[in-house]
Amino acid sequence: MPRLASMRRLGRLAASSVMLLAASVSFSVLSDEAVLKGATGLHDPFSALLSEHVKTIDEGASTQVDYSGFQQNSERLTRYLNSLAKVKQSTFDSWSEAEQLAFLINAYNAYTIDLILTEYPEIDSIRDLGGFFSSPWKKEIAPLLGKTRTLDEIEHELIRGQNKQNKGYNEPRIHFAVNCASIGCPALREEAYVGAKLDSQLDAQTKRFLADTSRNRMDGNILKLSRIFDWYREDFENNAGLESKSWQDQKNVNTENLSQFLLLYQDALNLSELQVLALEQGKADIVFLDYDWALNATQ
Repeated sequence: MPRLASMRRLGRLAASSVMLLAASVSFSVLSDEAVLKGATGLHDPFSALLSEHVKTIDEGASTQVDYSGFQQNSERLTRYLNSLAKVKQSTFDSWSEAEQLAFLINAYNAYTIDLILTEYPEIDSIRDLGGFFSSPWKKEIAPLLGKTRTLDEIEHELIRGQNKQNKGYNEPRIHFAVNCASIGCPALREEAYVGAKLDSQLDAQTKRFLADTSRNRMDGNILKLSRIFDWYREDFENNAGLESKSWQDQKNVNTENLSQFLLLYQDALNLSELQVLALEQGKADIVFLDYDWALNATQ
């Protein structure tokens, strides 16, 4: 009898364990589905990694990246990238534009870090990952929304809408959010982007970059700007032709030229009244600074 009772107890314990395991698996699946459907929580793992391995420098003006730390946590980064790859186009289409854009910016930044890790610490610049006839931005490295994409595709086609198949988001401030792993880039933010606060995050990044006098400053009537404003000047001017509601419309502002965009952030640029007047009257000379392609790694 004692032996029979013992066997019954073991049977009940085994059955309970199976039920708990099944419940755990079911909860995990449901959680994944909930995350992917609403984009809520999807980027939390990336936020955690960024908060651990992105270091603020120059009194908050910029950041450096601890790529060695990312290497030690490469499995966590891989799991996050795998979660992005699981998002179906239909799910993506069901999200708000802010959620979509946050997803694409995070994907660009995470895949850029992952690309750097393939050769770090043997490289001094992301451009070392290319060759005479190749570019790191044209490597097919990112399984995303049904196909394997390049970084150029994510930025220029999906985000900026530079082909007829993608609407783009008409959002110039993305240039202060996507990060090319270089010192000349705007700071890699210490948290992931999320739809619910994307506007405030992009605005903070814009102000942060423009306030960095090593990248943007006005000396007298000469406005010295990052070359980003030269390469993507059209994005900072009125792009009403894109399908997506323009950033200018959302903000109820008119930025027909680069100077008008910069005047929106005159406080970040620390402009004097005379300098503001020079920009307003089109009397300021604009020069573009050399771009520093050195890796934005911690020293």
